[in-house]
Amino acid sequence: MSDTEARAAGGGVSVAGTRWSTDRDPLRAVVLAGGLTFEREVSLSSGTQVVDALTRAGVDAELRDADGELLPGLAAAPADAVFIALHGATGEDGALRAVLDLAGIPYVGSPAAACRLAWDKPAAKSMVRTAGVATPDWVALPHSTFRELGAGAVLDLIVARLGMPLMVKPASGGSALGAQKVARVEDLPAAMVSCFAYGDTVLVERFVDGVELAVSVIDLGEGPEALPAVEIEPESGVFDYTSRYTPGLTEYHVPARVSAEVARRAAEVAVQAHRTLGLADLSRTDAIVSPDGEVHFLEVNVSPGLTETSMFPMAVEAAGHRLGDVLAQLLARRAETRV
Repeated sequence: MSDTEARAAGGGVSVAGTRWSTDRDPLRAVVLAGGLTFEREVSLSSGTQVVDALTRAGVDAELRDADGELLPGLAAAPADAVFIALHGATGEDGALRAVLDLAGIPYVGSPAAACRLAWDKPAAKSMVRTAGVATPDWVALPHSTFRELGAGAVLDLIVARLGMPLMVKPASGGSALGAQKVARVEDLPAAMVSCFAYGDTVLVERFVDGVELAVSVIDLGEGPEALPAVEIEPESGVFDYTSRYTPGLTEYHVPARVSAEVARRAAEVAVQAHRTLGLADLSRTDAIVSPDGEVHFLEVNVSPGLTETSMFPMAVEAAGHRLGDVLAQLLARRAETRV
């Protein structure tokens, strides 16, 4: 029996080989994907991958969209647990999870309140900095501030405070939509306009040049633990939306090509962020390692990508697990909470 199976067998869940079951055999899961955000297509890709992985692990998995038919469908044919593969606000700002809580439907992932905090990148950065984790200096301002006080004057103050280059991104959201590195002052206004297309508040952050890492965290019942860090090496030098989801444009190295000490510190940062923000089950922390070896927290994802080019599945595989078994165990643990 593998370590994954042994942990699952310790509770009210039985495992026969790779066949996951509760009192109703097999375990029945609904995977939520799609939604109506900018990240719909990415979410559908993640959801399809999750269903395929769960099916191979022996779970009866069904893909459903988060629409008006969801709650009636779950009431008519209850799932043992729900897996949320929704990206963007629908799956990450806590609202959907709050509704699932109201309906008494168990789901894998962080609770609604923790998701709201993680979704707000400036708030999450403030929390982890208070916990002693390094994070690049930043300022977050709504569109109205630039309109009312004058964009030129405000941008001048930002540059004077943070210097150049800068990283500009929406204060909430994922998949690097609207995010871009700005190396020249004259390019900053256009970058701000582009960013505001994805949200009302922009986060302007001091750019840290270094090795970019994605560190996934899972909790299979014995507390959160970090999986091997994935090093990200985009061909363009910036890990933007195109680099993330176009096969061949980014090279990934797992485990990351960093020293054992840096890998240990990156793991500590990811687990610290997971705990500080009150997250549960799984998360992925994005970080930058500066040339002096310091690990800088960038943001945390409560619904990490699970596409064929996503880092979470890479980390799971590098840790010696099968993705379907890990996700099935998370679902099985949540299924035990259903009355």
